[in-house]
Amino acid sequence: QVQLVESGGGLVQAGGSLRVSCEASGRTFSIYDMGWYRQAPGKEREFVAAISRDGGNTYYADSVKGRFTISKDNAKNTVYLQMNSLKPEDTAIYYCNADPFLLRKRGINPRGSWGQGTQVTVSS
Repeated sequence: QVQLVESGGGLVQAGGSLRVSCEASGRTFSIYDMGWYRQAPGKEREFVAAISRDGGNTYYADSVKGRFTISKDNAKNTVYLQMNSLKPEDTAIYYCNADPFLLRKRGINPRGSWGQGTQVTVSS
């Protein structure tokens, strides 16, 4: 399995933008679909977005559709989540995950290991 390190979180005002990144170790990054998940205080971790191994297909949770964009750079072993029009309810720790069949599963039950996450805080 790949090892994942998330970064780029921070504090932003409502309506603002932020891009978080997830860098993977290993030379097999290109065989994995990738996904972003988030966990708010006191809540279960939830699916946010997924992208196919070649970056050609994406899938989003309804709560972020039209505001967030997931992208993947296989040359850099990195997946990104561009977050626009942020809302206070987007506040959470954001995690990524690697799974060869993640998009097919619509992000359900990702099989990869979790990184440490990156905190995103949106102030009102």
